[in-house]
Amino acid sequence: MVQCCHCEGKGIIRRPKTGKPICKECFFRVFEDEIHQTIVDTNLFKPGDKVAIGASGGKGKWLSSPNSSCRLDSFGLLDEGITGYRDDSLATVKRNKDQYGLPLKIVSYAELYNGWTMDRVVATIGRKNNCTFCGVFRRQALDRGAVMLEVDQILTGHNADDMAETVLMNLLRGDIARLRRCTDITTGTLPGNSCGSTPDEGEEQGKVIRSKPFKWIFEKEIVMYAYFKKLDYFSTECTYAPNAYRGFARAFLKDLEAIRPRAILDIIRSGEAFEVRADVKRKEQRTCERCGYIASNRLCKACVLLEGLEGGNPLAGISKSHNKS
Repeated sequence: MVQCCHCEGKGIIRRPKTGKPICKECFFRVFEDEIHQTIVDTNLFKPGDKVAIGASGGKGKWLSSPNSSCRLDSFGLLDEGITGYRDDSLATVKRNKDQYGLPLKIVSYAELYNGWTMDRVVATIGRKNNCTFCGVFRRQALDRGAVMLEVDQILTGHNADDMAETVLMNLLRGDIARLRRCTDITTGTLPGNSCGSTPDEGEEQGKVIRSKPFKWIFEKEIVMYAYFKKLDYFSTECTYAPNAYRGFARAFLKDLEAIRPRAILDIIRSGEAFEVRADVKRKEQRTCERCGYIASNRLCKACVLLEGLEGGNPLAGISKSHNKS
């Protein structure tokens, strides 16, 4: 019998993060304790905070925190308008709403962006660069949804794999300014807020804190936890994801993980160690002249992309030289 590394019981699985045998009950305890410790160590919540989950229907929607001073207030779902993907996951989140007894707010791209869904965007621009549009729209829509819910903070299911992939992507693109910030456990805060960091050039900050309590949790372990707990979740990949640049970083990361699992954590820590020179100037935040939302330039990035889509030149907004004040 292979003994659990934490107790005298039988180890039935090997933990992806450590490679050591562990029993099911010890895995549940260690997994939950690590998330709780991350929350405590980073002071992720303050007493009385109203917190919402940015749910996708996937395995990352689960969150457990013994911190009774924080009230989990609601679910929020972004409907990007992707047939065969988001419509199916929406059914899962609606079931979660009943299972957890929490209100659900659905915020759609079509509602926020003049009828533009991701299906419509892809039909217009093709499958190249579509993730750029979705990423810009998503960041702003997530913030707007949190404002609608009147919460202090919104939690996302970004895990250690996601963060390591982002570090690799920024490194491969030579985007040094974002290398340090992309590992922050909180983002989207306004100036003067002690939690989070200021935005990089070209990226608007938000009104509501976005936090990642799964920062140090491996994706494989989230899947294992959801499977053994028999949680109701949706696991289909986005229809347009196979063509995303992130997919190449993900494939490379999986190869590294197979050789040395802790490479995922080491990549995140490497990103944390990067520092931006003190003389690098950051743009002041302004108000978008078109939608009134936060912007780094005359128009926010979402409006720039919409301007290109509606003007028949959809790739104009992707150019770094566009939208200069």
